[in-house]
Amino acid sequence: MVDRPSYRELNRKLKQATEAASAKRIRLLDPDIILADLLELDYLIGDLARDLPALCREIRPKEYVGFRPPDKSYEEPILNLELFAFRWPSRVFGRDMYFKFAVKEGVLWIVSLHRDRRK
Repeated sequence: MVDRPSYRELNRKLKQATEAASAKRIRLLDPDIILADLLELDYLIGDLARDLPALCREIRPKEYVGFRPPDKSYEEPILNLELFAFRWPSRVFGRDMYFKFAVKEGVLWIVSLHRDRRK
C-alpha cells in the first residue's frame, strides 16, 4: 500500500496553492466561519489576499497533519476533492496556525484557516 500523500505530492499541492494565491484565485468555502476565525486573531480579512502567497510559501510538506490518504470534501463547490491540512509556526500570523485547503482548476479553496487549537 502506498502511503499518500507523499512528500512530493504535498510539495506540489503547496506550490499549486501558492500559485493560485499569487494570482488572487482564492475562494472561501464557508466565509462566515473563516472570517470569524480571522477576526479572533485581530486579522483584517482585506489583508488575506496580500498575505496568502507568503503564508503558503512558509508551510513545509513535513507539517502535513491531514489523513493518509487525504479526506475528500463533501461540500458542493469542491465535492470529492482531496483536502490538505497543515499545522505550522506561521511567521505571517506570528503564532501556530492550522490551514486546510483544496485546489480546483487553479483556484485555492480555503476550508479552514485559524490558530492551532490543539492546546
